[in-house]
Amino acid sequence: MRSGADTDTEATVSRVAGAGPRDAEAMAADATVATGRAGAEPAAATLTVAVVNGSPSERSKTAALADVIVTTLRDLLEPDGVDVEVRRIDVYRLGAGFTGALDRDDVPAQTQEVLDAAEHADLLIAATPVFRGSYTAMFKHFFDLVGQYALTNKPVFLAATGGGDHHALVLEHALRPLFGFFQAMTVPVAVFASSGDFDGTTLLNPRVYSRIEVALDDVRTVLRVRAAGRGS
Repeated sequence: MRSGADTDTEATVSRVAGAGPRDAEAMAADATVATGRAGAEPAAATLTVAVVNGSPSERSKTAALADVIVTTLRDLLEPDGVDVEVRRIDVYRLGAGFTGALDRDDVPAQTQEVLDAAEHADLLIAATPVFRGSYTAMFKHFFDLVGQYALTNKPVFLAATGGGDHHALVLEHALRPLFGFFQAMTVPVAVFASSGDFDGTTLLNPRVYSRIEVALDDVRTVLRVRAAGRGS
């Protein structure tokens, strides 16, 4: 059985065959608009990204590293027709209502809104400086307030900064187990940058840039599928 769309197409072809040149061009243009098969721009997919910046400082290497990750992500996905929508959550800005909250019911509306943003994003970028061999207290407190199953199967990009390369172990011994508890899908390649990789808060080391590119390219297909799912 032929579909209605097939019947309409045959009817259009028949009219074009019996029309003059100019009429045929106009009818063909109408057919293109009707079917949407040629010349139509596909609807843009959108990947929502939440960046949780665990630094206690306004200007920080951690925030700068997260910005490079976001820029690289855009450069990777936008040529594929994927818009990247970013929400950055600086934990140091959340205030006393956040730091004093013992559970989710205690948080003020502002904190509730950013927790929702992190839980519902397509991709979470978790970035923290390293203090005493682990993530910052405010970074951990933020995730203490996240729903236990809210990050299940969510891609999470792990990033950290520290004074020296020996702090890089925090990625595998602290951050990855934390998100394992949430049953999140941590990106296989994590990224660490030491103080020597920066000039102030400007990331200079090309090896760190390259590692970010490798990490994101590994999950490029996953991110495209999540973005397409949101747009469908």
